Amino acid sequence: MEINNSLSDKARSDHELVKRAVELGDQLAYAELLGRYRDSIYFMFVKMVGNKDDAEDLTIETFGKAFKSLPYYQPNFAFSTWLYRIATNNGIDFLRRKKLNTFSIDNAIKGKDGDELTIDVRSQVPDPEEEMIREQKKEVLRQLVEKLKPRYRRLIELRYYEDLSYEEIAERLNLPLGTIKAQLFRAKDLLYHIVKKTRGNI
Repeated sequence: MEINNSLSDKARSDHELVKRAVELGDQLAYAELLGRYRDSIYFMFVKMVGNKDDAEDLTIETFGKAFKSLPYYQPNFAFSTWLYRIATNNGIDFLRRKKLNTFSIDNAIKGKDGDELTIDVRSQVPDPEEEMIREQKKEVLRQLVEKLKPRYRRLIELRYYEDLSYEEIAERLNLPLGTIKAQLFRAKDLLYHIVKKTRGNI
């Protein structure tokens, strides 16, 4: 990784951390990059989506994507610029998905040719076959969660089965909020790789 000589001292410092993370697998370098930018990325998402829990999830997802793509980062521009681009794209994708899920179905949609289209909404109640398939998938996912170490499994259960906030999980487990966020990030990453290996069964 050749560094751009015009970068600031902070950008150069980031580059050294990236280099240690990629070339040496230095977990402390990953942690320091996370610590430097987590709060600013989080507050950007709070303003962007207007929900703290969504902002937390988007922050975790952003760093997950960034760290997976770190070997492809080119230091001809600042790491922070690259990271914020990933974060912004992640937020835009989230808002698009949310918009698709919340648009009004009462009004007709006008096509490019001026034609009006109405939407035939299927019942929200699944038929017996759909219900069986959904239950089977949920059971497979539970089995995959069971493969996690107990502390990670507990975090996934509290966050996604009991729908607790990060603050509530921290209070329940009597752990610092930062520890909960870091461990949940790790838990989701581990679960992602387990699911990826067994994708054909889901």
